[in-house]
Amino acid sequence: MVNWLGFERCVAVRFLREGRMQTVLIIVGVAAGVAVVAYISALITGLQRNTLEKTLGAQAHVTVSARDDVVIPAREPAADTTVLVQTQPRVQRPRTIVNWQSLVPVLEAMPAVAAVSPMVAGAGLAQRGEASKSIALMGVDLDRYDRIVHLRSKVVQGEPRLGPGEGIIGRELADDLGVRVGDRISLVTGTITDSLRVTALVDLGVRELNRRTVIVPLRAAQSLVGLPGGATGIDLALVDVWAAKALAADLSQRFPYKVESWQEANSQLVSALNAQSVSTALIRGVVMVVVVLGIASVLVVSVVQKQREIGILRAIGATQGQMLRVFLLQGAIVGAVGSTLGVLLAVGLIKAFTTFVRGSDGLPLFAITLAPSLALSIAGIATVCGVLAAVAPARRAAALDPAQAIRL
Repeated sequence: MVNWLGFERCVAVRFLREGRMQTVLIIVGVAAGVAVVAYISALITGLQRNTLEKTLGAQAHVTVSARDDVVIPAREPAADTTVLVQTQPRVQRPRTIVNWQSLVPVLEAMPAVAAVSPMVAGAGLAQRGEASKSIALMGVDLDRYDRIVHLRSKVVQGEPRLGPGEGIIGRELADDLGVRVGDRISLVTGTITDSLRVTALVDLGVRELNRRTVIVPLRAAQSLVGLPGGATGIDLALVDVWAAKALAADLSQRFPYKVESWQEANSQLVSALNAQSVSTALIRGVVMVVVVLGIASVLVVSVVQKQREIGILRAIGATQGQMLRVFLLQGAIVGAVGSTLGVLLAVGLIKAFTTFVRGSDGLPLFAITLAPSLALSIAGIATVCGVLAAVAPARRAAALDPAQAIRL
């Protein structure tokens, strides 16, 4: 067996050496194709990861809230007419989730759920002197909410605390109001007015959120919104963010609440991510087809050029199966060497991107890494493609008649 493999390998390598220029060109072609596939895959993966981190960095994976109010207008039907009953949305007001205190431990016990945070949301005004800005008020338990959006890691100034009379605001809102950490601002919600001392400024990753977000203790928000002991929503963070849609559908069936996943709240983003994934898959497929055709064309030419040598090998005892495997081994060698060089080239391209492509702040636009599993899978696919590309030339070589081949 060793001798048989040695014969195959010896002949395959010798054929590749004799067609040195062709071999170099096809290996370079394979390396370029693998580099393109690996680099684009890593680039799209990094871009999608960065987009998801920014999108989900300021929102929950799943939100549970009370259902919207809907009224059916009273109407006297005519004696012989068909009445179409239409529902109309009622002017919405903050509504608490019924029995939310007992729902929280039920949600926390689910294996797919990583964190649960009840909250009270409402609208109002933030005032400082003559400056007044509309705000989105959020009442939370800081420790719970931090496990949802990692709020403490987003603090750009101050120390995040939510004691009585304290609050955290977005840094753009602080600029608009002209306040700094330690200053006091007034909050107005309907007929209720309260003041809080700013303990920290945060950057939530979206300027509009930074311009209107005010985070206060849960109990303070309950008083400001007029929901003593209530909660307008429950935020969930999941172990797997892509399981949010399925879990939301399951919770909607189990509980009489409105449940929304981040995919539903960001449908356009999900469509864009899917389009990117499809485009990446198409690029991979096209590049791999080009690689296969390149290897096949070179090996076909090699069979034509080596007909006399093939005939001599057959005449001295080489079998059709051996000649078949000689050319299959050539395809595997070209695919393996080319894919190895291609992965190294992709690593260099990624390094160049992260080094020279910078944002306005001088930092890399987003992190790009070529995962070992991705590199191995791409290299393995390229090697398999090399073997498949060699099938037709190998069968042609094995089918050559020794006597006719020697006379050519």
